[in-house]
Order: sequence, then structure tokens, then C-alpha cells
Amino acid sequence: MSEESSSPERANARNPWLFDTHELSRRPGSSLPLRRELPVETALGVPDVVEVPSGSTVTVDLLAESVVEGVLVSGTASARTEGQCSRCLDPVSGDVEVNVTELFAYPESTTDETTEEDEVSRIVDDWIDLEPMVRDAVVLALPLAPLCSEDCAGLCSGCGVKWADLEPGHGHETIDPRWAALVQRLEETPGGGTADGSNR
Repeated sequence: MSEESSSPERANARNPWLFDTHELSRRPGSSLPLRRELPVETALGVPDVVEVPSGSTVTVDLLAESVVEGVLVSGTASARTEGQCSRCLDPVSGDVEVNVTELFAYPESTTDETTEEDEVSRIVDDWIDLEPMVRDAVVLALPLAPLCSEDCAGLCSGCGVKWADLEPGHGHETIDPRWAALVQRLEETPGGGTADGSNR
């Protein structure tokens, strides 16, 4: 049999994130593999930090298993990421791969009837929606502070240039704010003398 039913109603489902459980037919112990490239229409993550960009795909390699209370889906999801280094702000790219496990409850099962709506995923007309499960797992796995390299030195706080692009010994003279007024007065005095005009 095919991985998913070929009936006209099911074939007309246009959402690739939906998975048809009809072939499992509530037979505990039966299983179906699910391998797909799923489109990302809305970016996943934090804009200008790190995200799976819109227009890309998430690769899922899953196994759907029929159990007494529903369908247990487990496996991996992986995707390419884009963002910027949290230290030097250079563009960075990478990969994220996560393990996912989710029980989708059958209608009128004990799990369905004894849990709140937002506490468990559910099967609707033999379909399960993989997107919330995959989306949440991928977003939680993204780094909070992506780096272009572990030893990235970041930016000079004085001029904002990457330390990696600056000459050795680069620095900016800083004046103790307690002496700043005196230095300014000396700079304003002709000939570099003292404020009273003498050259001591």
C-alpha cells in the first residue's frame, strides 16, 4: 500500500504538513514511515538573530505508530538556519536537528476526553497536523546567541569595527571623567599654558 491513502478526498489535501492516518485504522502496533520536505511559509525563530527562513524547507524523518489512545509520532526534523553573529553581527548560517515525539489522540479516546484542548494534539478526520509539533521543537532548539566562531572577539566598543579586522594594539585613549574638564581647559589655553596664562 502507499504511504498515504489515494482516495480523492485525501489526495485533494493541499497542506503538506497534514499526515493521513487512515491506513493505520486504529490497529495498535501498526506503523507508517513519513519522510518529507516540508515548506516553511513563515520564518521560524527570531528575526535578525537566528531563524529558519521563509521559503526554505524542514526535512522530517518520522515514524507514525498506532497505539491504544492515538497515533504516536516520533523521529527527527532538520533545517538550515540563517542569522547574525551575536558578537560581531556578521551573517551566519548553520543547521538545526531535533528529536520530536508527540501523541495525537483519537477522537473520544480517554486521552481526548480527559485532557484540556491545549494539553494534547488530536487527530481530526484521520488527519494529524505536524506543523505545531515541528515548529515548536525547531524554535526551541535554535541558539539564543549564535556565533560565527567560538573565539569571535566581537566589535571594538570605541569604533564599532570587528576586532579581527583591527591592527594589533588597537585602542582608544580614554580620559577619567574627573579630569575631563581640566584637559579641556588646557586644550583651550594658547601655547598649552595654564589657565591663568603662565607656563609652569
